[in-house]
Amino acid sequence: MPRYLIVDASAIVRKVAKRILTSLQDKVIGAESGSAGLGALGTEAPDIVLVDAELPDIDVTDFIRSIREMRDVTQPIIIVMMTEMNLAQMTKAKRAGADDFMLKPFDRLQLTRSLLEFRTAA
Repeated sequence: MPRYLIVDASAIVRKVAKRILTSLQDKVIGAESGSAGLGALGTEAPDIVLVDAELPDIDVTDFIRSIREMRDVTQPIIIVMMTEMNLAQMTKAKRAGADDFMLKPFDRLQLTRSLLEFRTAA
């Protein structure tokens, strides 16, 4: 049973993702900002982090680098959620340590398909 951390300023995105993922019996933690997400990493130990590409308080590449520099946590899979595929932003995020990308808004089928390979690995 994977543990997810959803980092998005939108309460609706966090709520929808949580509703979908908890119906799969997975544990889901939400954070409304990058700093709250980084704080939750140490206490919640998520297997998979879904992070918005446009965080209100920190650039997503800095958020990803901060996670990858943490030596005292098990490194999670990081998936960046984007409203449009932006190759420059994707390249920066990938170089910072992102594992994958997905488009939002998403529905149950899109989210579960995007996470299928990572759920089995977690």
